[in-house]
Amino acid sequence: MTYAPSTAVGKQTAQQLADLTRTLYERGWMPGTSGNLSMRLPDDPDRALITASGRDKGELTARDVVEVDTHTGEAALTGQARPSAETSIHAAVYRVTGARAVIHVHSPYATVIAHRVGAHHAVAMLRLERFELLKGLGLENPAATHLPVFPNWPQVDRIAEDVAAHLTAYAEGPPGLLLADHGITTWGDSLNQARNRLECLESICQLLVLSQSEPHVSRA
Repeated sequence: MTYAPSTAVGKQTAQQLADLTRTLYERGWMPGTSGNLSMRLPDDPDRALITASGRDKGELTARDVVEVDTHTGEAALTGQARPSAETSIHAAVYRVTGARAVIHVHSPYATVIAHRVGAHHAVAMLRLERFELLKGLGLENPAATHLPVFPNWPQVDRIAEDVAAHLTAYAEGPPGLLLADHGITTWGDSLNQARNRLECLESICQLLVLSQSEPHVSRA
């Protein structure tokens, strides 16, 4: 089934998701059917639209999204397509941070860093400091931060539980996270802000890879 928004706001939100998804695909950050984007409905913040599971991101349209509950991640309407496999992670971010948009992609440099520093059974904390681009993350102290890298459990709900617990404990942390061997997730007050933060973190990861410096990592 495809999504048929009943309001102009729903249609506009779905189109924003489709447009940005194709843009990120063209940058090589959402190859094949990988990655997922979501955004709260402006007229109903308890619900969000998220890209449907298994859709080719280079051909995504405004009808290839699913309406979900932002508290639970469960489908809010019957007869829809299956939501993204990582919907519960989006819901965890929405519940804890109050974000209005979430982006998860497999951008190459962030994924390389997630592969290098991620652990199989514990959250790794990657220290980022001195980079000018940290100012783009909206941090209280942009001089330094710790970017969490979560284990990529086969059970996505377990990842979501880890994310919710960590974000609750580290409320002043950056608006982003890595998944070991997997990719990066960012969020913000708008889809554009989430995208800008994604670009900042991906660029910082690129600089880390190109500098060939040893990442400073601790365990949470």
